[in-house]
Amino acid sequence: MVHAPLVYTGNADFRIRLVLATLAGRTIKIEKIRSDSMEPGLKDYEVSFLRLLESITNGTVIEISYTGTTIIYKPGLIVNGTVTHNCPLSRGVGYFLEPILLLAPFGKAALNLTMKGITSNGFDLGVDTIRTALFPVYNKFGIMRQELRVIKRGSPPLGGGEINIFLPHVLLQPQTLHAAVKSPPISKIRGVAFSTRVSPASVNRIIDGARSVLAVTGCETYIYSEVARGEDSGMSPGFGVSLVAETKTGWCFTAEDVGGAGEIPEDVGERAARALLEEVSMGGMVSRCQAKAVLILMVLGKEDVGRVLVGRDVVDESIVRLLRDIKLMWGTEVRIKPYDSSTDDDLDEQGPEQYVISVKGVGFVNASKKIA
Repeated sequence: MVHAPLVYTGNADFRIRLVLATLAGRTIKIEKIRSDSMEPGLKDYEVSFLRLLESITNGTVIEISYTGTTIIYKPGLIVNGTVTHNCPLSRGVGYFLEPILLLAPFGKAALNLTMKGITSNGFDLGVDTIRTALFPVYNKFGIMRQELRVIKRGSPPLGGGEINIFLPHVLLQPQTLHAAVKSPPISKIRGVAFSTRVSPASVNRIIDGARSVLAVTGCETYIYSEVARGEDSGMSPGFGVSLVAETKTGWCFTAEDVGGAGEIPEDVGERAARALLEEVSMGGMVSRCQAKAVLILMVLGKEDVGRVLVGRDVVDESIVRLLRDIKLMWGTEVRIKPYDSSTDDDLDEQGPEQYVISVKGVGFVNASKKIA
C-alpha cells in the first residue's frame, strides 16, 4: 500500500523528522522552511545533513524546491559502509552524529564514519558527551560495541577537528526497556576537560573550577585532561569540559560547556558543574539530551510495553512535538503518568516531581539487515 507523503511545516525538528521517515520508510514533505525569514530556505548544515543521509542509504530521493523552502524526502534502505563527511563550520560534528546514531544500528552492515569539522561548540552535543553519555543509553537497548575516536580536536570558529566513529552492531530491533523504578543515587562523576591552541594550564583551571562546585556531592570525581597539541589541535584556540554523573545501574546524567571569547577557564568548569547538578536534581533516569533517543528506541521495540522514569522538566515542548510526530508516523501513542513516590522507602525525603512514560513498541524490524 502506497502512503501519501506526510506533510510538515517549518524547520523545527528537521533532523528528527528525517530520521523517523527513514526508519518508517515513509515519504515526507516539509514546507515553509523559514519562509518568513530574511534568508528563507534550508541552511548549509541542513543541506549537509541531507547529503550525509544520502551517503549512508541506497535509493534515497531528495527534491529541494528552487527557493529551498520545500523539500520532499523519499527514504531508501540504510546500507552504512565506510563514509567520510565534511561538516560545515556553522554547526558542530554532534549535530550530524546524534541522528546518525539512531539509524546506524538498523542498517545492512557496520558503519565506519569519519567526520571533519568542529568537535565541540557549546550548543551541539560535543563528541565527549556522545561517547560518555549517549553510548551507555544505547547499550540499554542492546546496541553495543560503539567506538568513537577523536583524531583531532577542532574549536570554533575555524574547526579543523576530525573524528572516527565505528558502529559495528547491526540488529533487527531494540530490546524493551524497563526502567520505571526510583532512580538510584549517583555513585561517581567522570569528565573530560580539553583545550586546543591555548596554555595547557587552562585544562587544570577548568578541572579546579568544576571540582569546587562538585565537592558538595561527596562523590568520587575524576576529570581527565586532554591537551591537543600541534596538528591535533585544529585551527582555532578553545577549551571546554564534558561531565557525566553515573549511577550504579548504568544510567547517567550529563552536562558540558565550552569557553567563549574572553572567558576564564574556572568559570567554564563551574558552569558545567552547576548544569550537571541541575540535570541530576530533575530525577528520573535520563538527561534532557538523552530523552529523544530513548523514546524513539522504545517505540521501535517489539510489541511489548516499555517504561522509563523521567523528571518533569525533561518533558518539554520538543518532547511533545516528538510524540506527535511519532503518532503521525506510526499511529502509536505514549502514556505519561505521575510517578507514585509512596512506594519508595525513604518517605521523609521529598524528591523531584517525576513521570513514568509507557510505550508499546511498534514491532519494528530492520529490513536492511543481511539475512544470515
